[in-house]
Amino acid sequence: MRLVTYATPAGARPAAVVAGDRLLDLGGIAGSLTDLLSSDAALDAARAAVASADADSLPVVDAADVLAPVVPGKILCLGYNYRGHVPDGVDPTANDPEYPDVFVKTSNTLAGPNDAVVIPPGATDVDYEGEVAVVIGRRAQRVSLEDALDHVGGYTILNDVSDRAWQRRQSQWALGKCSDGFAPLGPWVVTPDEAPDPQDLLVEVVRDGVVTVSQSTSTTIFSVAYVIHHISQVLTLEPGDIVSTGTPQKLPAAQDAHRPLADGDEVTVRIAGLGELTTRFVASQESAA
Repeated sequence: MRLVTYATPAGARPAAVVAGDRLLDLGGIAGSLTDLLSSDAALDAARAAVASADADSLPVVDAADVLAPVVPGKILCLGYNYRGHVPDGVDPTANDPEYPDVFVKTSNTLAGPNDAVVIPPGATDVDYEGEVAVVIGRRAQRVSLEDALDHVGGYTILNDVSDRAWQRRQSQWALGKCSDGFAPLGPWVVTPDEAPDPQDLLVEVVRDGVVTVSQSTSTTIFSVAYVIHHISQVLTLEPGDIVSTGTPQKLPAAQDAHRPLADGDEVTVRIAGLGELTTRFVASQESAA
């Protein structure tokens, strides 16, 4: 299923996207998308509702009403998880790291699929990163590698927007990753039964009509299963939490032509089997401090 959260006058409600562009309300089954993903009974009821739905009688999805699919308690991200994507000055042919490089994006970074990202005043090098994001469906605490994927509720897309200037100012990345709205998420969650193999997805990013990133998740160093297993040894992953699996390196031509994001720019992250997330960037109306 492709599951969304959408805005109504009565508040946010979960729904399924049926027949490509029709909206089936699931608010009678679960109060939120997180509640739906964390309950086998609710998921079974949702699948039955989708199977019996008359698509022609359903409203067309209004993209303007689609919100971030979940409101995660935690957003955990990976750095340098694709082969060939390495820190400045590191040999891209060097041996793989022993462990994933995990960092946090704070709750203020969450943005919906239709929200513009405001470039902070004074920011000089805001950049984008297109990523496969895992939505946790079942509580994961010290899970085995073999059982890790059983805790996945689905897959979505995250743009790990980053302020490179702030990122370079410290050994920890928090201030470069955590400006308001720097984690656009969505537009929907694809449940594992309908999602392709997470280790065989083509991740592409398009900016100004040009493909700037194109690489398969088959080239990741750490699989989705390993990352969930690894993180859960330290902290408990709860339903609705996001684990984002890192970005590939930009293509050589895009690296050579690097230009910080500016007012009016649009970036589309498209991932085979998961869809597209387009984010518009706008200048702040505040003056820099």
